[in-house]
Amino acid sequence: MNTKNIYVKDIRAGDRVSDLFLVTEKNMAISQKGNPYLNLKLRDKTGEIEGRVWDRAVEINGTFRMGDIILIQSQAVSFRNIVQLSIVKLSVVDGPAVTPADYLPSSVSDIPEMFEALMDIIHKIQNPHLKALLELIFSDEETAEAFQKAPAAKGFHHAYIGGLLEHSLSVTRLLDLVTRHYPQVNRDLAMAGGILHDIGKIHELSFDGAMDYTDEGRLVGHIVLAVEFVNTKIAEIENFPRSLALELRHILLSHHGVLEFGSPKRPKTVEALIVNFIDDLDAKTNAFSEFMKIPGNESNWTPYHRLLERFIYKGQEPKNEGQ
Repeated sequence: MNTKNIYVKDIRAGDRVSDLFLVTEKNMAISQKGNPYLNLKLRDKTGEIEGRVWDRAVEINGTFRMGDIILIQSQAVSFRNIVQLSIVKLSVVDGPAVTPADYLPSSVSDIPEMFEALMDIIHKIQNPHLKALLELIFSDEETAEAFQKAPAAKGFHHAYIGGLLEHSLSVTRLLDLVTRHYPQVNRDLAMAGGILHDIGKIHELSFDGAMDYTDEGRLVGHIVLAVEFVNTKIAEIENFPRSLALELRHILLSHHGVLEFGSPKRPKTVEALIVNFIDDLDAKTNAFSEFMKIPGNESNWTPYHRLLERFIYKGQEPKNEGQ
């Protein structure tokens, strides 16, 4: 069995890197001189790094696919303060010959413990209809397993195994604090919305190999998938109040806040408003934190984040007292 020796987090400019990586993206591009080259994103459990194939790019492009594990021979170089791999040779490695856990990033928190913590929160829900709905959803083994494995996004935030669970638990814990501060808020409704707001991502994203969107994810999206899923479960519960179902569906439909970010509706209840802001807070905090961990950048600032549209200040490394 092939084992990894060099991980993304340890790669520095100037290193010769001969090792295995998961291909998460690949596309052909044209250089300024008009020559084709192959642009790759490569991943292991510690992070992601870009790779370039400059020679025989068209020929090599046909030898592997996104989602393959490849063995590369390369040189690590610095380009605009970011370490990249200049690849001179690559070959596909058969699945049985690799250890999948080496290539899939995972939450640093214990996944079974997080799931147990979420179940404890559900058991404390007072509203009998919302509690019955949540228990029905998570008593299904297939749903529970997917919810524990799924990332919360492909790349922006919590983009790792267990990310959906970690994000949902964090959002729900924050909602617990905020709803205690605002006693006029329907706490159980907000908490249920926090637990379920991203549940559509178990169908939007594939996460058995390279994380990518499913056909459902691209054509429908996690917001509508969540509403459809929750509607089918509500239909199984006798005498579920129509108004309660309506307000819960509104939270799911509006949790991205504005139409430009994919919400079919903007928040029109205080519970939906709070879920929107807490969801955004947790997602962006994680996005900041993960982007600051990009290896090979010794500056006090991160590279420019295209989605956040800013540089992020990492702070100055403390100097040794002897210096």
